[in-house]
Parts: sequence; structure tokens; C-alpha cells
Amino acid sequence: MVSWFMSWLNTSVPTNWPLIGMVPGLLRNAHRIHEYATEFLQETRGTFLFKGPWFSGMELLITCDPANVHHILSRNFSNYPKGPDYNQIFEPLGDGILNVDAELWETQRKITMSLMNHSKFQVSLERTSWQKVEKGLIPILERASELGGEVDMQDLLGRFTYDCVSILVLGYDPASLSTDLPPIPSGEAEEAMLYRHIFPKSIWKLQRWLQIGQEKKLSKVFETFHHLLSHSISMKREEQSKRRRNQAVQDQEESFDLITAFMDAYKGISGASGDSDKFLRDSLLSLLFAGRSATTAVLTWFFWLLATNPLVETKIREEIKAKVNVKDDEKWSLLKVEELNKLVYLHGALCESLRLFPPVPFQHKAPLMPDILPSGHRINKNTKTVMCFYSMGRMESIWGKDWREFKPERWISERGVIEHMQSFKFVAFNAGPRSCLGKEMSLVQMKIATVAILNKYHIHVVESHPITPRNSIVLQMKHGLKVRITKRSV
Repeated sequence: MVSWFMSWLNTSVPTNWPLIGMVPGLLRNAHRIHEYATEFLQETRGTFLFKGPWFSGMELLITCDPANVHHILSRNFSNYPKGPDYNQIFEPLGDGILNVDAELWETQRKITMSLMNHSKFQVSLERTSWQKVEKGLIPILERASELGGEVDMQDLLGRFTYDCVSILVLGYDPASLSTDLPPIPSGEAEEAMLYRHIFPKSIWKLQRWLQIGQEKKLSKVFETFHHLLSHSISMKREEQSKRRRNQAVQDQEESFDLITAFMDAYKGISGASGDSDKFLRDSLLSLLFAGRSATTAVLTWFFWLLATNPLVETKIREEIKAKVNVKDDEKWSLLKVEELNKLVYLHGALCESLRLFPPVPFQHKAPLMPDILPSGHRINKNTKTVMCFYSMGRMESIWGKDWREFKPERWISERGVIEHMQSFKFVAFNAGPRSCLGKEMSLVQMKIATVAILNKYHIHVVESHPITPRNSIVLQMKHGLKVRITKRSV
């Protein structure tokens, strides 16, 4: 009895208790859910069947096995749609590209890919990102360096990405990255959606009906987004109407925004609801939601990793000086994407940060038909299958014994170019047919922010500031990233 009790204490694998299943272990570790999943997946060779109370029907197959991920996201893609459970959890996103399947998804993906690959969008992306860094981020960091106080880097980076994505998608600058720091839509929506994954549907639906707890926070955030989008669509339609009346020709140099392009591309498409305005709003909401939250999370963890790995930071600065031909008295905003792409070590460091802290730490699917995964696990129809991308970056079987190290070199070949990694081993940008359309956009923004900040400032994490992931569908820091900024002498 004593030996059993000691072995129970020394394992992370959840105990399956009579009637209540494995819920006690889940509740005991609810404050550290990503690490908890990683620990028991490390002990169970990357795949584990989690059982809830006998009456709840809460049975999850949890995996971080690359072969299983490949099977679900690509080889047997048609058997793993988003499905009704996913649609209900992410119901605030409506008929947006993140939430739909089949023809509606294919239509949105085709149109979105075409618009984001447009040369005007690429020019607008570069210009918007540099302008926001120079006129928004740098003045705040300059002031912080002079005053010597603490700033929340996660909040600042969130404002940077929110302003950028609002300009690119809506043609509207909310100017949240200003010295008075006006309020912006918070990250509480992502936390509430995680709770929808964990708790029985009956509980969160009751909270939604009563408008209490996490569901109240979720409603407030999306009410703000919906108001912003409805207003932006109305204003853009009025602007287009004025142009037609005045027979004005749009200036070829004018900024390219996705809202105008989508309004033209989506004529005659109304989505599942039959409401064309709602469909347009949902499509834009998905881009705002993904573009702001994911890039903010990646940049926050990246700057923390640089602050705690000064040798890597030094190598990135040396690479910038050696490979980017800009003199001290010239503007960094002259840099184009082609020049940023020369920064191989910086790219490797960003990928290494994404490995350890993927912005979307997990994803769930449910098969239409019973299936057998490459790991040998059988799953029934509609069995929820959770792929833990956070855990994948921490598996010795995938990354080797040095998986704990922040090591950009693992991404660079002997020839000094970026080493290709299988998307089912490195899933930071998803994989298969639903791979992330905003990958290149996100990388460009992150490189621009990094080059500009590292050129002028050094970031010091406040001593004893707690660093831990927030329980959220987007891997943010629970307590933000409190730092002090000092100006570089050279």
C-alpha cells in the first residue's frame, strides 16, 4: 500500500478515480495546465486517454506524437473537420475562416491568400509596421529609458500588433500605442475560450445565459470587436459611395486595406447565416483576432528569452550590423523584407522561441468516423482529440536531450541557411491544408520590431517578476512581462 502511494505521488499521470475519473488531477493542476499536460505526455510516450466523470461523456485523447499530428492534420484531413463542438466553443467568431469547414472555408482561404499575397498588401505591411515602430513603440521606450520606471512589454507589444492589424485589415488606426495608453480589447476572451475546452458544456452555457464569470468577460470583449467592425464596414461603404458619386479615381499609392478588398471579393457571398454583412464581419474578426493575439504572444516570449540569453541577443545584434547595410544616421525604416530575410540567425531565434512557446499551444479535432492513429490508439466517432503543440516543443524524442536550451543554431544548416523542419514536428503555424496564412506577415512584423528595438535599447526583466504561461488558447504571459529599458551607448 505504501509503495503504491509513493508511486502515485511520483507520477504526473492522472489517476482514474471511480465515478469522478481524472478530474481531481486536472483541478489540482488547473493553474499550470500546459506544463501538466507536458509532464504526463512525457511519461506516456506522447499519447494519453483522459477520462472525465462517468456521466459527463468527457473523454479526450491527448497527443503530441508528430505521426498522430500528421495523420490528423494532413493524411486523414477530411475525417477531422472543425465540427460542431469546435463551432460552439468558438461561436463568437461566427463564420470566419478559423471556425468553418468545407466550401465556405475553401472560399475564404482562397480569397484571403490571394489578397495577402497582393503586392500592395506587402508594401502596406512593411510601411505600417515601420511607422508604428518609429512613431509609436520607440517614443514610449525612449520615455521609459529616460524615466527608469517599469513597463509591461507584453502590453506594449499587444498595442503594437493591435494597431498594425487594425490598419492592415480595417484601414483604421486605433492609436492605442500612444503615451496615454488608451484601453484596448483584452486577452480575457482567449482565457474564457480555454475554459470552454475544459469544463462541461452545460456549465459554460449556464454561465453564458446568466452572464457571469468567464462568459461575461467573453461577451464584453466580442461586443467591443463587433461594434468596431460594424462601424468600420459602414464607414468604408460610405467612403466607397462618395467615390462613386464623385467619380474619383483611387490613388495608386494609397494604402491597401483588406476590408475594401474583401467587400469587393465577397459580393454575392453571405455565409451560413445568409447575412452578407455578418459574414463579412466574421471574416474580418478572425483576421483581427488571430493577427493581434498570436504575434503579441510570440514577441513577448521572444524578448524574454533574449533577456535571459544575452549571448543570443549579442549574436543577433552582430548579424544585424554585419548583414544589413544601414549607417547610424540613416533610418531603419528603409529596410525592405528582402534585407530582413538576410538575418538568418534572427530567423532561427524566432523559430526557436516558437518551438518553446507556440502562440496556439493546443488544437482539438473530432473524427467523423472511427479511426486508428499511427500510435495504435483507436478513437471513436466524435471523440475529442487534443494535439498539444506546447508539449511537442518539449519532447526529448523529437528535439533531443538539449530540448530545454534556447538554441537558434538548431535551425541553421552547415551552409548557413535556414534548416527546413517538418511542419508536423514544428507546428507553430499549424500544418496541412489549414496551415497559417498569416505566417509571413507575422514574421515580417516580428523582425521589424526586433531590429528596431535591439538597435537602440536593452531590455532588463524586473528581478523576481513571475514568468508563467496564462491559461488561455493563446500562450500569453499570465502576469505580463515587466521590464526596465536602458538605451544602448553604441
